[in-house]
Amino acid sequence: MKKTYNNKAWFFVLPVFIMVAFNALVPLMTVVNYSVQETFGDNVFTWSGVQWFSDTLTSDRFHAALLRQLEFSAIVLAIEIPLGLFIALNMPKKGFWVPVCLVLMSLPLLIPWNVVGAIWNIMALPDLGLLGRAINSLGIPYNYTRQPYSAWFTLVLMDVWHWTSLVTLLCYAGLVSIPDAYYQAAKIDGARPWAVFRYIQLPKLRHVMTIAVLLRFMDSFMIYTEPQVMTGGGPGSSTTFLSLDLVKTAIGQFDLGPAAAMSLIYFLIILVISWLFYTLMMRNEEA
Repeated sequence: MKKTYNNKAWFFVLPVFIMVAFNALVPLMTVVNYSVQETFGDNVFTWSGVQWFSDTLTSDRFHAALLRQLEFSAIVLAIEIPLGLFIALNMPKKGFWVPVCLVLMSLPLLIPWNVVGAIWNIMALPDLGLLGRAINSLGIPYNYTRQPYSAWFTLVLMDVWHWTSLVTLLCYAGLVSIPDAYYQAAKIDGARPWAVFRYIQLPKLRHVMTIAVLLRFMDSFMIYTEPQVMTGGGPGSSTTFLSLDLVKTAIGQFDLGPAAAMSLIYFLIILVISWLFYTLMMRNEEA
């Protein structure tokens, strides 16, 4: 007997698809339009072709900002993914402490990004902030407003505090969804905790970990509000990530053509790296 499908439900989500497509395509087309033109004010535009793309790709300023952005994303991913997984593995699976832990882990995610930057801006002040005074009291020179390494340390620490909870909650959801039958079979076989993690938990978390890596990469690679509020890209240009440099070009210098070209290149970089992450993490997935 041939199975029939009812596709009428698509009519209910069609307005949403149209709205999302409109909100995404119109700004994108505007950016593409600006990226191939030169503006002289008073809405006077001239065709520039791929000049802005060429200038951006050969710019040392763009290369430096991109390298800083890649370094930041690599550092936070290397810390947050293992740390979030470790916390999830050690969280209680039953009992009173489950909702308590879940609420506590969710609290950093509820704080707006600009507030996070403001909180850490105050807390990391070398003379007044709790973090700054604590580090300096240990005899370690710390001043994120003057020392690039201190600024990087503070930004990484802030991002780890803010976003490790997301990885933890995703991994925890994946762990509690694993049927007890797998653990019972492992217990009968006398499997050690490492073997349980290696052959049961980690394979079952593949999809969850893929989502966590993709979300954290995209968020960290597009980070703007927190470093803008906290360091403004300083000291010097040590924390001027690609996102901050793009905003400075578009708003600070009002160079719409170069900014549009940079934003499209930015978008393609995120798209390509995200695709590589997904392909590498899912390459052994069974059909």
